[in-house]
Amino acid sequence: MSKKSLENLFAPASIAIVGASNKKGKVGTVITDNILKLGYRGQVYLVNPSYKLLKLKKCYSSLSLIEKDVDVAIIAVPAKFVVGVIRESARKIKNFVVISAGFSEIGQEGEKLEKELQELSNTHGLNILGPNCLGFIVPGLKLNASFAGGMPEVGNIAFISQSGALAVALMDKAKQENLSFSNIVSVGNKMQLAESELLEYFANDNQTKVIGMYLEGIKDGQKFIETARRVSRIKPVVILKAGKTEKAQLAISSHTGALAGSDEIMDIAFEKSGIIRADDLEEFFDLLMFISFVDAPKNNKVSVITNAGGAGVLTTDAFKDKEVVLADFSKKIKEEIKKSLPPESSVENPIDLLGDAAADRYKAALDVLRDKNIGTHICVLTPQQQTPVEKITETIIENKKNSANVLMTIFIGGDRIRKSLADLKENFIPNFGNPDSAVRVLDKYYKWNVFKKNKQKSEKPGINIVRKKEVSSIIAGAFEEKRSALYFSEAAIVMKKYGITPVESLELLPGKNISETGQYPVVLKVDSDKVLHKSDKQALVLNIKNFSELEVAVQRLQKDFPMERLIIQPMNGKFAELILGIKRDEIFGPVIVYGLGGIYTEVFKMVNFMIPPMSKERIKTEILQSKISFLFQGVRSQKSADIDEFVNIVHGLMDFALENEDVREFDINPLFINTDGQKSVAVDIKIIL
Repeated sequence: MSKKSLENLFAPASIAIVGASNKKGKVGTVITDNILKLGYRGQVYLVNPSYKLLKLKKCYSSLSLIEKDVDVAIIAVPAKFVVGVIRESARKIKNFVVISAGFSEIGQEGEKLEKELQELSNTHGLNILGPNCLGFIVPGLKLNASFAGGMPEVGNIAFISQSGALAVALMDKAKQENLSFSNIVSVGNKMQLAESELLEYFANDNQTKVIGMYLEGIKDGQKFIETARRVSRIKPVVILKAGKTEKAQLAISSHTGALAGSDEIMDIAFEKSGIIRADDLEEFFDLLMFISFVDAPKNNKVSVITNAGGAGVLTTDAFKDKEVVLADFSKKIKEEIKKSLPPESSVENPIDLLGDAAADRYKAALDVLRDKNIGTHICVLTPQQQTPVEKITETIIENKKNSANVLMTIFIGGDRIRKSLADLKENFIPNFGNPDSAVRVLDKYYKWNVFKKNKQKSEKPGINIVRKKEVSSIIAGAFEEKRSALYFSEAAIVMKKYGITPVESLELLPGKNISETGQYPVVLKVDSDKVLHKSDKQALVLNIKNFSELEVAVQRLQKDFPMERLIIQPMNGKFAELILGIKRDEIFGPVIVYGLGGIYTEVFKMVNFMIPPMSKERIKTEILQSKISFLFQGVRSQKSADIDEFVNIVHGLMDFALENEDVREFDINPLFINTDGQKSVAVDIKIIL
């Protein structure tokens, strides 16, 4: 989708309204009035066969009768007529906004109509926003091509919403919060124009500083990650994603399926893409306001200036587990600040100006800190009896004019601070009602800026065609035998091709007698696609010390699991048991799961997730920040595991996931990792088809 084609949609020189009307309550009437009465200066054509003249303008019976060029047609007619309207004009008009409901959101009949619309779009190269959408608004053009009322202020926020009602709510709240917009777009069913296409467009829109999105689902996960990752290096993208509490997909048959809920995967996808995720609606508004008002902090150091000790302590607590931190003041800075404050004041960080502080104390502290290597200054205020709130506010506003740092406030109160809050907003100084919200939003903006600055290697997958063909042949053999999983011997061959070492094993076919192995202790297991969780099914015998014990174990398992293969493996000395797995996410495709393994995997759930492809450097960084990082750093006299070996194993597993789409689920549980120079080995390998 080229930038030019979407510019014709969102910055049209001419618009046709199909379903234009003057009947009260009709969507077509509201859209017509919005476009004609709110200041849009482009050419407007009205289309409705019921009128010859409408709103003192000529009304056409169809789009095809309009002789001049039309950049975009807005359609507000019953769903059953939409396909016909677009088909009639598809050769001439390339941009459509389908307001009409009655498509995939209503079931099979609507899905059929939407499919016809999609085919029409593909055939003629059309841009179609919707169907079932509110429309769009471009305040800079005075263009309200929607059935929402009013015209927001011109600003730098592009808001894209899967909910028309939420878009209306945001517009209403924007008035009191001084939020202003470059664009507001309702995507509806996202039949064609979805989050990825709109991210790409607004990345190149000079009027847009921050892109905010409310999403209920993502259409194409891999495309979204690639696009969002690219766009996030240009400007911040803030997303409020609904559906946190929806049930995670049921486990199919492996441990892995039980570990990864859909919202956890969404978190990983957003982190990989540099997306700033809002935890709730309030934080979404806060993030949009904050980013709209100020540039990202130049570093993670923060100063806090307060007239209330309690509020200062609460603000300090808010920095717990954040990447932004309270700055350490040098002795020289402390001495400079002391000169203008009472002896009882604290010049540590937070700086406590005391409850009787007037504007001069705030000014003195801000002046001293202005040129220091501090990225953000937070002014905290509670309206105590002698506090001149408005004078202090004026001082903060004046300081902002002469400072390149982020300046934000935490004013805690009610009526006494109401006017000052309005003054702060008018001067684009973000205020928060509580310290936790302020520091959390600052931290997320800072992390985005770190992501933006970090130049990482390309993470495009490299498919090994020869290897892929060899593994496909093994999988095809299992399909022919109507098996749902590979035997261990087959899985071992596959893993070796991806640099993962399987444990040595000896197969015992159904009905065959065991011969002396010569190596003890050993483990005896059932090897079957019908018995995937061996401990649960008592299909596993551990620590067999001699041949006599082995014979007894074989007889028992052959009796309990007739016609099934058995495998014998050595009992390995080990440092730790890990799990490695692949979950096929319906949105993002293969997801790598890794963490502590063994029988307690699903109890403790000390696991992490990665979405391939990823470079080895990025994999290493993720592992060293993960829940199992301690294994590779050495704890309490334990030697550390080989991080580079584990990185290669994970990278090999990513290649396996990307090259073998027929693999539905996969896990190695356990993978024994060692610290004595021996290779890590995969003990139990499930490749489920």
